[in-house]
Amino acid sequence: MGISKQHSTVTMPETEKPYPSILSFLSIRFPAIPREIWEKRISEGKVHDEKTGPITLDSRYTPLHRLFYFREVSSEPVIPFAERILHLDDEILVACKPHFLPVTPGGRYVNECLLNRLRISTGIEDLVPLHRIDRETAGIVLFSVNKKSRGLYGTLFMNGQVEKTYQAVSACTATQEKASWDVADRIERGKPWFRMREVPGITNARSVINLVEVLEKKARFILHPLTGKTHQLRLHMSGLGFGILNDRYYPKLQDESADNFDTPLQLVAQKLRFKDPLSGRLREFESERELLW
Repeated sequence: MGISKQHSTVTMPETEKPYPSILSFLSIRFPAIPREIWEKRISEGKVHDEKTGPITLDSRYTPLHRLFYFREVSSEPVIPFAERILHLDDEILVACKPHFLPVTPGGRYVNECLLNRLRISTGIEDLVPLHRIDRETAGIVLFSVNKKSRGLYGTLFMNGQVEKTYQAVSACTATQEKASWDVADRIERGKPWFRMREVPGITNARSVINLVEVLEKKARFILHPLTGKTHQLRLHMSGLGFGILNDRYYPKLQDESADNFDTPLQLVAQKLRFKDPLSGRLREFESERELLW
């Protein structure tokens, strides 16, 4: 049994009366967890209200109030690859994440994630990621160390003031040696829920994609996401006909299977570059992880 050492939070949203029971809300909000599991957790005092402590099955649903719980999984996969801390000061931590390791707890992963590994290795409990990259993607992730300056660094990502550079390898044969595309579209969740799709509407995703080298039956790309939508680069590469090597979601969803550690997704978050909001100086951090090239 894997049990998170850090609590997770969910907010009860505004809804029409009569309000549902908290048990019904949690069962609907987290459909992958059976109702009887939530009932057992509540009965054992494992779900807390932000004001009254442990709730009971009779506790009332209160809109906009938060609930705290500890994520549990029956068995948790172990990712046999190590992260590396590239930089640590009083404000930020910069880490290089291996393929297959999630940034934060999710799905089958509770303690086996970059955030919890770093909390253990550094002793910094108040560590918070300022952005995310996919579990299948390797590379640079920036964390906040200081709660007082967290908003300043978080605003950089919100306002698009962080220059992000990725590298990718495609197995598709390119007809040209070099080319560039500016891809702009609208991305929303599709079916199944974890797979994204391009839809008509106002643009919310933009990437600059550069083909820089062709070698036999593979092509290498430099990617600059100007926005940060889930699976944005994977979807944009697929849309151009250059699906990323070993991508199990795009262009076609593969059958569910255990991770094959010998075939990592050939996508790396290579570099972050930004103007530090405190010092005003330009800062740049780069991953040393290599692709199958």
